[in-house]
Amino acid sequence: MNALLKLTIRDILDLYGQRKLSPLEYWEAVEHRIAAFEPQVQALYLYDPEDARAQAKASTERWARGERLGVLDGIPVTIKELIATKGQPVPLGTAAVELVPALEDAPVSARLREDGAVIFAKTTCPDYGMLSSGLSSFHPLSRNPWVLSQNPGGSSAGAASAGAASFGPLHIGTDIGGSVRLPAGWTGLFGFKPSQGRIPVDPYYVGRCAGPMTRTVEDAAIAMATLSRPDWRDATSLPPNDFDWLDLDIDVRGMRIGLMMEAGIGLAVDAEVAEAVMAAAAKYEAAGAVVVPVAPVMTRAMLDGLDSFWRSRFWGDIETMPEERRAKILPYIYQWAEGGASISGVQAVRGFNQTIEMRKAAGKLFTTVDAVISPTNPIVSYPADWASPTNDPARPFEHIGFTVPWNMSEQPASSINCGFSTSGMPIGLQIVGPRFDDLTVLKLSRAFEQWSGGIASWPEPGRPA
Repeated sequence: MNALLKLTIRDILDLYGQRKLSPLEYWEAVEHRIAAFEPQVQALYLYDPEDARAQAKASTERWARGERLGVLDGIPVTIKELIATKGQPVPLGTAAVELVPALEDAPVSARLREDGAVIFAKTTCPDYGMLSSGLSSFHPLSRNPWVLSQNPGGSSAGAASAGAASFGPLHIGTDIGGSVRLPAGWTGLFGFKPSQGRIPVDPYYVGRCAGPMTRTVEDAAIAMATLSRPDWRDATSLPPNDFDWLDLDIDVRGMRIGLMMEAGIGLAVDAEVAEAVMAAAAKYEAAGAVVVPVAPVMTRAMLDGLDSFWRSRFWGDIETMPEERRAKILPYIYQWAEGGASISGVQAVRGFNQTIEMRKAAGKLFTTVDAVISPTNPIVSYPADWASPTNDPARPFEHIGFTVPWNMSEQPASSINCGFSTSGMPIGLQIVGPRFDDLTVLKLSRAFEQWSGGIASWPEPGRPA
């Protein structure tokens, strides 16, 4: 790997400032990396190296004049395909959608452009972002760079693949039930789902957040200063931050941290995952935190209710679509969505009400602890061409028990690597904080990263399939 690709955002910016590296030179290193690895991982959509070179050249000229636009000026970044970028289509991962250019940038895209980031590609996602997989009726199949036969997770599948393949330091995903944290866990990245409204999104939907996916905690923290600026298009958008995103030091002594080793529903936790998470908990305990076992937040009624609500909502979106277009939706998702046709309005409302029950259960738990740690994903991995860890449209959400409650409770949560399986796959540790206390989640993540040393060596082209 080109040594430049190992640099953090802070490293890159320092070299820009010292005139020892230009944004154009750094982009050329990323471009060469993409040429070598993208044919294997297939992470990108609308990749435009010529436009990226033009953006990087403009950034180089700004740095030379001492007129950089913002903290991310000259930093290459990808954006998940379903986040709108002006003038480009938003296929939502499906062949069923007509390719109409977006009229304006979504909030995330607008903030990145304002700060001079080099947006060089969108990243793949499954149909409508509805799977923990890179399987799509529109995009090529995205793969996990660690082991190409395995799934990167999703729905921010391409973002995870691009990040683990070292296509630059910053990739933006979205998360409604775990779609930033789950793929981050399966690819070794740091994935951050902030408090609801911390990063404005458009369109807004209950539980839907955007978040950075990076190789280090500090890289995500640097990006948050840009991404978290308010935007009127998201009615949940929070006021401007009155804190420093880079204030990452923490003394965990005396903190009460809940250890959640069972999700309450769904797939059982693999032994290797449990072992890695328990070892991570021991590090917090050794640093002086009080680690206490806590019961699951989720119940079967909650997950089934959410399933009913999501099915009915999605069926409502597609039932008026012309039949020939609807037939292009990935069969797994269409088969799941058809169940929404028989769900009554009362049943759909009852399903939605289970999101309130999740919020209540999460709120009660956080009256007893300062933070919660758990596995991000219950299992080590699954095949790249599976739609989900069960590959069963009747049981599509059996893997999100650890992640989805924090979307509905609007709390910040991260995934950070805490080890590897014997098969060579990354294992994710989830860290959850109180609502609006995003900085504590980043601090606890950074502390663990320092104790563990992080990942020293990332995947290279030509790894085993």
